[in-house]
Amino acid sequence: MAAPRRWVLVLGASSGFGASLCRAFAAEGCGILGVHLDRRSGMVAVNALVSELEAMDVPVRFFNDNAASDERRAAILDTVAELVGDDGVGVLVHSLAFGTLRPFVPAEDSATRAVARRQIDMTLDVMANSLVYWVQDLVSRGLLGRGGRVYAMTSSGSQRVFSSYGPVSAAKAALESHVRQLAFELLPRGITVNAIMAGVTDTPALRKIPGSERIKQLAAERNPAGRLTEPDDVAACMVELSRAGTYWMTGNTIRVDGGEDFCA
Repeated sequence: MAAPRRWVLVLGASSGFGASLCRAFAAEGCGILGVHLDRRSGMVAVNALVSELEAMDVPVRFFNDNAASDERRAAILDTVAELVGDDGVGVLVHSLAFGTLRPFVPAEDSATRAVARRQIDMTLDVMANSLVYWVQDLVSRGLLGRGGRVYAMTSSGSQRVFSSYGPVSAAKAALESHVRQLAFELLPRGITVNAIMAGVTDTPALRKIPGSERIKQLAAERNPAGRLTEPDDVAACMVELSRAGTYWMTGNTIRVDGGEDFCA
């Protein structure tokens, strides 16, 4: 096995955008470090993904663990440091999709309960704040340095309203704010930070949103290509964005949606 071109750390690696990103970067000769949280029933698909990546003749290490836990993050990074050595991590991708989908104030005739404080706090912590903590620890350990790229997966839900989407919408808006602040603080170190706003994509996370079928239908009708964005569309773009020539592009929310957003 040849030495990897660079190491890529994907948070939320087992499905959707994360799995496609792992495949795309592995095809580029990158070593893949994946963090995910799956029950036993989901491990068949995870193990199949790992085997697929290893067949590309790149080093692969997945961690089935809680990426939002301070203790588990520290333990994972201990192992990561041993694996990557002086090479460090070249690309960090934050693609964690675990949050509460409940209304702030349910309709009067609804049996649905309002979202609780702990659920809002959890959603913000996992889907937004954890980006800050992973970056802090990678930088402080010397694992993310000059030439490093950080990408966070956001969505148009940061700016729009969907039924029961309030907690996740708030987390996505916070995530984009974190990206701007990290970009400001890390550019002197030669590290860029950007958010990627994919178009509506048929992922496990989208299917959990009430009314997701209608969301998909409207997005496909609006998109100039007449179809939804696919995870591979986003992964291919991010591979290109991770190259050396994007060193001056930072603090942005970049739409990767085939023109979906600007079409009425």
